[in-house]
Amino acid sequence: MRTSPEGFEVPLWRALAVFRVASLGYVVVSALRHADRYAHPLAAAGVVLVMAAWTATTAVGYARPARRGWPLLSADLGVVLGVVLATPWVVGRSALASGVPTLGVAWLAGPVLAWAVSGGRRRGTVAALLIGLADLATRERIGESSLTGVILLLLAGVVVGHVARLAVTAEERLQRAVELEAATRERERLARGIHDSVLQVLALVQRRGAQLGGEAGELARLAGEQETALRALIAGAPPARRDDGPADLRALLRRYASPSITLSAPAGSVPLPGPVARELAAATAAALDNVARHAGGRAWVLVEDEGTAVTVSVRDDGPGFADGRLAEAAAQGRLGVARSIRGRIDDLGGTVRITSTPGVGTEVELTVPRRLKEATWHG
Repeated sequence: MRTSPEGFEVPLWRALAVFRVASLGYVVVSALRHADRYAHPLAAAGVVLVMAAWTATTAVGYARPARRGWPLLSADLGVVLGVVLATPWVVGRSALASGVPTLGVAWLAGPVLAWAVSGGRRRGTVAALLIGLADLATRERIGESSLTGVILLLLAGVVVGHVARLAVTAEERLQRAVELEAATRERERLARGIHDSVLQVLALVQRRGAQLGGEAGELARLAGEQETALRALIAGAPPARRDDGPADLRALLRRYASPSITLSAPAGSVPLPGPVARELAAATAAALDNVARHAGGRAWVLVEDEGTAVTVSVRDDGPGFADGRLAEAAAQGRLGVARSIRGRIDDLGGTVRITSTPGVGTEVELTVPRRLKEATWHG
């Protein structure tokens, strides 16, 4: 279970510290009242001092999330089990049989609550069973009162663990809500800027290109399509529903073949889920666009169907680039590779490998699994 220094679990840990101090006070009062009936009063005083020291230790330890791991949890349980097992000798079996309370009484519930807060119902139940069984093992006769103590420990572990789980779930939902609100505000801010700049330019290109005709008319049509898509994006409108059935990657890539772009693909079709095939084709198009911009436009595209995965390699004989150039371009805000290529392939659960040698050329290798987990793709 995840913990956070500012999370909803903090009050539970604080309440646990208060409980341990209060229960220790009850132990001290009980020990003073029944000290004359103990078999070894001095040993009882020593055990109480150990319990006091351990109460202080856990109060400091559990206050920091980094220390709420297995070492402290295990030590907490071990100390309490030691107190339980020492009780028959310190108090004496005859005194216990006559109704004298056990040495730990309510203080024994400390690790049960700690395990429950840190790990939920299951972990709290395990700690309650271990302490309860140890307590029963030290008794000569198991009666209703002793069983009641074990049942109360189990109830404490289950209830507190359930509350702790609800607290973590509530914290996660709150965090998602805060992130969503922040993303919405950022989108609204970007939408205002885009509306005042990019959309107006696209609208101007569409109007002027339509008047000029020819190639300018085609540019006007593309500008109009991009303007519509961009308006829908910044307005938060859902994208148009697309066919999610199988698609032939080879057919999608064939449109990019030209005298300067050589496409090599298997003789048969390369079927992939529709969204996967389209995103892989779009990433390939982005790589070819980089070739056109920086490498003269000459490229070779190789499609390999490996059964469980499909790999598309885009190679050129351009000038290449030195190591670190992609990171430098991303830092400058040029995100073609980071977003159009890596972003798409990462969302598909695939990998991107880019190798480049100055003066020799660049190769971009895109690999995606044929079968994706349902949670990977939300298109």
